[in-house]
Amino acid sequence: MEMKPDMSAQGRPSVAPEMTTAAPRHGTALLRAIALQVFLFVLMLAVAELFLRIADFREVRLIPEESRLPYQHDPELGWYPIPNKVTPQGVSLNSLGLRDIELAPSTGPTILFIGDSFVYGLGVAAQDLFTERLRQELPGVRIVNAGVAAYGTDQEFLLLKRLWPRIEPSVVVLVVCVDNDHVDNSTNSRHGHTLKPYLAKLDGEWQFRGLPVPRPHGYYFYNHWFAQRSALVRYAIVGYMYARHRAVTVPDPTDQLVGMMRDFVEARGARFLVGLQHQDPALEPFLTSQRIPYTRFDDAELLPGDDHWTPQGHAIVAQRLMTLLAAEKRAQPRRREALIRTPERPAAAAQAAAAR
Repeated sequence: MEMKPDMSAQGRPSVAPEMTTAAPRHGTALLRAIALQVFLFVLMLAVAELFLRIADFREVRLIPEESRLPYQHDPELGWYPIPNKVTPQGVSLNSLGLRDIELAPSTGPTILFIGDSFVYGLGVAAQDLFTERLRQELPGVRIVNAGVAAYGTDQEFLLLKRLWPRIEPSVVVLVVCVDNDHVDNSTNSRHGHTLKPYLAKLDGEWQFRGLPVPRPHGYYFYNHWFAQRSALVRYAIVGYMYARHRAVTVPDPTDQLVGMMRDFVEARGARFLVGLQHQDPALEPFLTSQRIPYTRFDDAELLPGDDHWTPQGHAIVAQRLMTLLAAEKRAQPRRREALIRTPERPAAAAQAAAAR
């Protein structure tokens, strides 16, 4: 007898019960596998987040606002103080972003001090700064404090050029942090790969490189919701910054930077002096050979557990600077007399005129 297939009510062949349940079971297994992978991935992220929070690596650590310097990103300088900012510790910045009194018009001489956290006065009150002491000692002179913490000489030179039209100083005093300026000037990266401009010699010419300076990882830490709440996100940001913007190291250009700064200042009719944190075997021979007047602050007292000057240290710095300024004032008539007694040779005069 011929067997005919069993037909359903719609006239289609019937399917065995075990075949109808195979497809749903396969779909359920796939969903379970996907869910398991997602769970393991989330668990891995949670473990990584927990590990980073416990490890508390410095580069991904969030610093409370009251402990942060009042700075913002600057595409030319790397970072710069926020004008008119008052910090939780009571540090006040003027309209130029400097830790100083408001700049007032003056018909008298102006002395501009430029440097890093030693000039900025990290760790001491404003009234204890050496610039404030000099202001009291020299009432007829306008004193300007242009110190910015963590700056290298390269950034200080660029800042000097920016501030010059507003201040037009008679004297510029560069304060060199011997402990780290040579290192800072030799790289494009500081403090956990916070980027900065740097000076390098390319094809026989000195050029500032790394401009415009990219935003630092700290900018994203404090301005994005996920970065503020996740150490893992901050770690990813730091990793990206290291991969995208490689650290650069160049031969120490400090001598060149100091010479460029001196030339810039003297070309505008002002005097250029240098103050050294302490003895600097690398820079002092250059200062001597170039006849750049300088002084040292070897015995200025330091804060306990810190490398910055105490109020008494600032007092010693002020005294040394007063001596340097007095010696420079006495030397000026002799320099002018020497220029009068030594006429330029025709060729030298022509070269000077061409340079102008």
